[in-house]
Amino acid sequence: MTDDTLPPCPECASTFTYQVDALFTCPECGHEWAPGGDAAESGVIRDAVGNVLSDGDTVTVIKDLKLKGSSQVVKVGTKVRGIRLVPGDHDIDCKLPGVGQIGLKSQFVKKVQD
Repeated sequence: MTDDTLPPCPECASTFTYQVDALFTCPECGHEWAPGGDAAESGVIRDAVGNVLSDGDTVTVIKDLKLKGSSQVVKVGTKVRGIRLVPGDHDIDCKLPGVGQIGLKSQFVKKVQD
């Protein structure tokens, strides 16, 4: 494959991927994957540690997140109940008390075992 046809990183969407032997590598987040390996999991959304997420799950935020267009911050450890998975960059749709309806990226949450 030439550099023009290398796929973007499935973890962070970086376009700076490169190929090492049989694996693709992302220099920005360090993710490595096999070509075509993620095609089977295209509909699966995972949290920051690899747990499969589904609608109605409870997750906790693993990093302080500044809300765009606001001075508010979602603090580490904030529990979010009843998430809804949606396609797109921000793949979790949820409602936070005191904030309202927001979209979160699955890479910044961890599933809470009930």
